[in-house]
Amino acid sequence: MSIFVPFKAIRPSADSVESVSTKPYDVLDTEEAREESKGNPKSYYHVTKPEIDFPNGHDPFSPEVYKHGKQNLINLVKDGTMIQDNTESFYVYRLEMNGHVQTGLVGCCSIDDYFNEVIKKHETTKPHIEADRKKHVCESRVNYEAVFLSYRKVDAIDELVENLKHGKPPLYDFHSDDGVKHSLWRVEDPSIIQKITELFAAKVPTIYIADGHHRTAAGALAGRDLRKNAKNAKNRYGYIMSVLFPDDQVQIMDYNRAVKDLNGLSREEFLQRIRENFEVVKMEGRYRPVTHQNIGLYIDGSWYKLIAREGTYNPSDLVDQLSFTILSKQILAPILNIVDLRRDSRIEFIGGIRGLEELEKHVDSGKMAVAFAMHPISMAQIIHIADNHLSMPPKITWFEPKLRSGLFVHSLNGSFE
Repeated sequence: MSIFVPFKAIRPSADSVESVSTKPYDVLDTEEAREESKGNPKSYYHVTKPEIDFPNGHDPFSPEVYKHGKQNLINLVKDGTMIQDNTESFYVYRLEMNGHVQTGLVGCCSIDDYFNEVIKKHETTKPHIEADRKKHVCESRVNYEAVFLSYRKVDAIDELVENLKHGKPPLYDFHSDDGVKHSLWRVEDPSIIQKITELFAAKVPTIYIADGHHRTAAGALAGRDLRKNAKNAKNRYGYIMSVLFPDDQVQIMDYNRAVKDLNGLSREEFLQRIRENFEVVKMEGRYRPVTHQNIGLYIDGSWYKLIAREGTYNPSDLVDQLSFTILSKQILAPILNIVDLRRDSRIEFIGGIRGLEELEKHVDSGKMAVAFAMHPISMAQIIHIADNHLSMPPKITWFEPKLRSGLFVHSLNGSFE
């Protein structure tokens, strides 16, 4: 059984939601956030990326930056820009983008479910990132952004959520600057709240982390430490703010790669090395792979289809058969000498929302030497990998649409202070 409970959200007033809400903190850098929030003191970037209020070069992980972010949230509540609901509630959150619609429930999952592997992961986290974000949670006692979770669809939950959307008008119904329509409904009826909690306990034995592995780990570790020394009996240290979507509504796009140089090789030498493990077919135009054994390659104005040869991957291995693994094992590491995808500055990752033309721009401009178009992983594959306690390589999943930040905040102290 899974534990899913309501909470008293801190959220924008209806007339402030568009000026407050932002993209997630990790999809843009400090300078981009500084530019997007220019002239807007209500922007949630002042909370999630508070280093924008400090001079360039200031340590974004310093205690004073963390405290400043918390104070910015306090100020938004004090001036009425954000409010806290007076009763514990669930929230129905619908996102619409380019004809795709997904609707989830906002609430809190149990950190015990994380430690007991009811909440399953598919990526390995970095201890230093975990430690930093854990420190942030311990100091702020706030979940500033929700983690994005999924579960195998349950018809009874789908039906209940659909009915809740039609029961009353939404709290928010607006388009963000990236073209996504966001709608949010509050669920405060105690009988419906109980029904939701009971459905998850009875029908959802496993929850899967879609996006937010480090936030989930940090929230769980921080909550466990805080709970050990808790003096406030009304604390929420045992919970993490989450948005849960049924697996059939989650959209994952391709997450492509571009590399700055060919590791000292000429174009022909590079292609010849690739031919050792791939069939290389020159294409007439852009090529988008349709299976994990195919990879698109763009170099010097031309597109190529790479077909992995037999023996270059294990078709019975859930991770080894992925195009991301094939690319890393057969091209990035042995030919381009890129081993650590998270740390190597020679590689860049480009979300599929930007299209294949973005790969062409990166190469044609001279910024990058070569780009690779990847086949997206599916939610079914993620579930299968997580169920088998396996970990995928980093930078594989690009979820769209992105959750909007600032629509809901969770105070671990219960009441906000």
